[in-house]
Amino acid sequence: MTTKTPNSSNSDAALAGGHEATTASRRDFLTMAAGGMCALGAGVALVPFVDSMNPAADTLAAASIEVDISKVQPGQGMTVSWRGKPVFIRRRTPEEIAEAEKASLADLKDPQADKDRVQKPEWLVLIGICTHLGCVPLGTKATETRGEYQGWFCPCHGSAYDTSGRIRQGPAPTNLEVPPYNFVSDTVIKIG
Repeated sequence: MTTKTPNSSNSDAALAGGHEATTASRRDFLTMAAGGMCALGAGVALVPFVDSMNPAADTLAAASIEVDISKVQPGQGMTVSWRGKPVFIRRRTPEEIAEAEKASLADLKDPQADKDRVQKPEWLVLIGICTHLGCVPLGTKATETRGEYQGWFCPCHGSAYDTSGRIRQGPAPTNLEVPPYNFVSDTVIKIG
């Protein structure tokens, strides 16, 4: 006959309790591991969805353009397209710069100093859309009418802009817009 001593019965209970503790800790580990794998799987599944919200490569390419301005002589201009809009780039003569700088801000419908519209006085960069009804003003080519202020002229309704692209006469409410741009080098401008 086997007799159990008080110590042996406590050790059996301790062993049984240890087995339950091991089972519970294993269960907790498996639950946490399964939850972690689910979270990881959901994260991996979301990556293509989030990536699809980024703009396409052709859209990013159109966000900015680089323009070679090396062939533009003083007094001449060129028109490029940026984001579907015409952009006027004019290399101003010293006379055109002086004319733009001497204009009194009190005489302007949309007062803006010439120095606030250019990064280098010789170069003027503008979005070529009349601020009245969205027409494209004339004046980039030397053969086109430039209006009374020798800048740009919108023949649709008679808006005239000066050599800084500021509205001087006609129904346009504001100056021609200056797009974001910077000089990459002396002969290249990055627009956008």
